[in-house]
Amino acid sequence: MSNSGNRLSSCSSFWRTMSSAFIRTLLALLFLTLILQKSDGQFEEWCIADEQTPDDELLKALNWACGKGGADCSKIQVNKPCYLPNTIRDHASYAFNNYYQKFKHIGATCYFNAAAMITDLDPSHKSCKFEYLP
Repeated sequence: MSNSGNRLSSCSSFWRTMSSAFIRTLLALLFLTLILQKSDGQFEEWCIADEQTPDDELLKALNWACGKGGADCSKIQVNKPCYLPNTIRDHASYAFNNYYQKFKHIGATCYFNAAAMITDLDPSHKSCKFEYLP
């Protein structure tokens, strides 16, 4: 009888340990989810040039964003923090994001005639900081 009692006690202890580990894992996942979320429930998003879009299409969208679109493209000018790397794709990403962050609260999208896409990875690099506005 004592042998069967030991097995029962051992089994009960095993399940308590497993249950405790499971609960700790769930709490850790919940905590990580909350850390990644902003207070308003939104995740951070940036608008960048789509890697598959040809440069000529990116250039048209870049010119629109910096012109009629109203993006602030001063930081992608020569000797400014986001000039390098000096590529159409990098400059378009900066301009697209600036436009998107500036006007998303009034319904702007990250579309640019299918030349752009949303990312949750901050595209900032070195001295070039891509703005994020909640």
